[in-house]
Amino acid sequence: MKKAVITVIGKDTVGIIAKVCTYLARQNINILDISQTIVQGYFNMMMVVDISGGTMPFGDMADELAAVGEEIGVVIKCQKEEIFDKMHRI
Repeated sequence: MKKAVITVIGKDTVGIIAKVCTYLARQNINILDISQTIVQGYFNMMMVVDISGGTMPFGDMADELAAVGEEIGVVIKCQKEEIFDKMHRI
């Protein structure tokens, strides 16, 4: 299983979760874990997803997710799980 971590941050508005989850479903990416909170009007979400069944290269998917974020006024970052594993070894 290949995992990635997706973060979404920005002003809270209607439909943020729906837009991100719809995009992931269309790319055959499964959500394994999700945490979301709103602090003083700012939306923050972190997801761990399984990208094994993804329909496009990782870099293209990360770029498209960033574009989805721009459309809805949030910042979306997608990073491979290996980055976090290696950071903790240093």
